[in-house]
Amino acid sequence: MLTSRGGRLYRALLGGVLLLAPLHLEGQGTSRADSTPDVRAIVAARARSNAAIARHDTVGIAREMMPDVTVVSSTSSMGMGMSINVSRMAAQFARRPDTKWVRTPERIAVFDAWGVASERGQWVGTWTEPDGPVVIRGSYEAQWRQIDGLWRIQGELFVPLRCEGGAYCRARP
Repeated sequence: MLTSRGGRLYRALLGGVLLLAPLHLEGQGTSRADSTPDVRAIVAARARSNAAIARHDTVGIAREMMPDVTVVSSTSSMGMGMSINVSRMAAQFARRPDTKWVRTPERIAVFDAWGVASERGQWVGTWTEPDGPVVIRGSYEAQWRQIDGLWRIQGELFVPLRCEGGAYCRARP
């Protein structure tokens, strides 16, 4: 029989193993390494969003967002509403034509009763500044909401953890 301390150690080790899984679902107090239809739908929506960004397709980017989406960027600027956030992306594409942003989900948790989900993962952004290429990366959290059977991004928070390249990385933008 495990003691309380041993039980905590076991749960911590189990949690660490689950974090190593490429993607897992948590919900209603359970953890599983499988994928539900909701998780697959969110992963597919994230892939469509990444592909739209790679194409600089602002209509495709907007399609994955709720009208009232709130985004806190890696520079700590906050955009409230789909039109503002899509306009910010369009401005980046115009200013930096080789801009790419990729978000890679690591963990998705769905709360069925409220039709919401949490996505956590890693992101990377790349582009070229006048003094050379920039690669910035970090972690992110997204809140998804299911409306009429479709999962849409309600909020995103991007935290920069590493920046490589030129003057852009030497001072907070």
